[in-house]
Amino acid sequence: MGVEAFGIEKEFLQDLLKQVRSGRIQLPDFQRGWVWPYRGITGLLASISLGYPVGTLMTLQTGGDARFKQRPLEGAAATATKKPDRLLLDGQQRLTSLFQALMLGEPVQTRDDRGKDMSGWFYADMQRVLDTTLDREEAIRFIPAGKVVRDFRGQMLEDYTAAANEYEAQLFPLAAVFDGAAWMSGYFKNWTYAQEKIELWTQFDELFVQRFKQYLVPVIELGRDTPREAVCQVFEKVNTGGVTLTVFELLTATYAADEFDLRRDWEKIKERWSDQQFRILWDVQNTDLLQAVTLLATQARRHAALEAGADGERAPRIGCRRPDILGLSLNEYRQWAPKAVDGLLQAARFLHKQCIYETKFLPYGSQLIPLAAIFATLGQDAEGLQAQERISRWYWSGVFGELYGGTTETRFARDLPEVVAWVRGETQDEPRTIRDAQFLPERLTTLRTRNSAAYKGLYAMLLKAGASDWRTGDAVNAAVYFDDAIDIHHVFPKAWCEKQGIQSKVYDSIVNKTPLSARTNRIIGGYAPSEYLQRLANSGKIDVATIGKHVVRHVIDIDSLQKDDFDGFLQLRTEALMTAIHSAMHGLS
Repeated sequence: MGVEAFGIEKEFLQDLLKQVRSGRIQLPDFQRGWVWPYRGITGLLASISLGYPVGTLMTLQTGGDARFKQRPLEGAAATATKKPDRLLLDGQQRLTSLFQALMLGEPVQTRDDRGKDMSGWFYADMQRVLDTTLDREEAIRFIPAGKVVRDFRGQMLEDYTAAANEYEAQLFPLAAVFDGAAWMSGYFKNWTYAQEKIELWTQFDELFVQRFKQYLVPVIELGRDTPREAVCQVFEKVNTGGVTLTVFELLTATYAADEFDLRRDWEKIKERWSDQQFRILWDVQNTDLLQAVTLLATQARRHAALEAGADGERAPRIGCRRPDILGLSLNEYRQWAPKAVDGLLQAARFLHKQCIYETKFLPYGSQLIPLAAIFATLGQDAEGLQAQERISRWYWSGVFGELYGGTTETRFARDLPEVVAWVRGETQDEPRTIRDAQFLPERLTTLRTRNSAAYKGLYAMLLKAGASDWRTGDAVNAAVYFDDAIDIHHVFPKAWCEKQGIQSKVYDSIVNKTPLSARTNRIIGGYAPSEYLQRLANSGKIDVATIGKHVVRHVIDIDSLQKDDFDGFLQLRTEALMTAIHSAMHGLS
């Protein structure tokens, strides 16, 4: 989406600062706070005093469709009584610094070299300005807000609280640069109109003061018809001041123009899943919600266009990329956000059924986004047995196919219509995610840490298959999971494996790991399986055969454990895990 019209003109710096003071120039509320160190401001003032260029400003005419909540530049809140004609997109730090230093009439709020907040006034040393052997920055001084300079003991070195002291030191306050007649008169009177002082002032005025009064700033102005998405994109391309703004921050400023507080709404939404049963959602970000909302909104737009007779190729596409989110209207957000939230809650319930209870074992946080949109779209159609099985197949295909790492917005946009149509029986074609997914036996031996989605997926799949505590035989449900501190541990203990000369890349793979309670793992210790099986039996006051029944629920061959046969165990469990993975992805028993 392009910017159809913009102009570039040069404007007097003094006029621009007057517009800041009156409120004619303000900021869109997505602009972050002004934080520029005093040395940066010193360099800016020095450049202007020499007539050097300090960059172009960019503004947006107000009154168009791209409406944002506005706020005055820092320091101008008390004087900004006019409605803005323009919003400043680029140049906030420069214009704010110049306004505070030259026109505000109050101490400049800035920071020192260590980032500590400080305030003060900028002065020009008249004699140093005229000394051509000095760098201009050396002629500009920053004096503390109280206009008193002290040493490290707190002893006063210089005092400029009275104008007479400024005259004596020949320090010109830059706050008077656009209206210096009174200061000049006082300066002449203080020096009893000495000819040499008049000549010094005349040179200083010509070489320094007039440079500020005559300084022209190039200003690029975007027309009021510039689309909101283009404004946001242009802002981020030209603004080099720091961290990239999130779409949430941009939409917060946009919706605030209609008196809607998106940030407050997000805080209320998070309360919906503050309960322990929804802890799987505790890492969901505001941008994740916006992506789910945008998927639903763009899907509705596409359906409306198709129902109106639009060609499939020409109808709006489903999407949740950054431009799609920035195009989300407030009405669409209000319509679809509650449905997206319900979809996320339903996704959490679904994940519990898959035995995924906490974020550290959630294979892909990103897959929650299309999962929520799918549940929100399906509604009651997601409740049937076949529907649940098909959603499950799609989910596990994404996990074991490891398809949701990196940039995934394109897959999200395909998943939503394809899974919904397949679940509803509107098509027999499996979603592309299922068709794309592959998992090879060789991958099992490389899954060693929780950094892998497939590793986490296998852990959950073992729980879902009926894994129980080896010592007690208790099935691992959500309550047992947290109460008994269930985690993933080695089947053949690390210490035993190292004694046998087995390499860590082999014994650390997911094939040699399974969900166990903290107490069971402590009893296992570093013993050989044949020994710890008896220890577990003794602890639970049951026989080893009963322990064996608990062990096989973890897709483990008990005979291999009783014989301490690591290689046999590894081969049989690899085959069993591959069968279970194939079943999860393809629905085969």
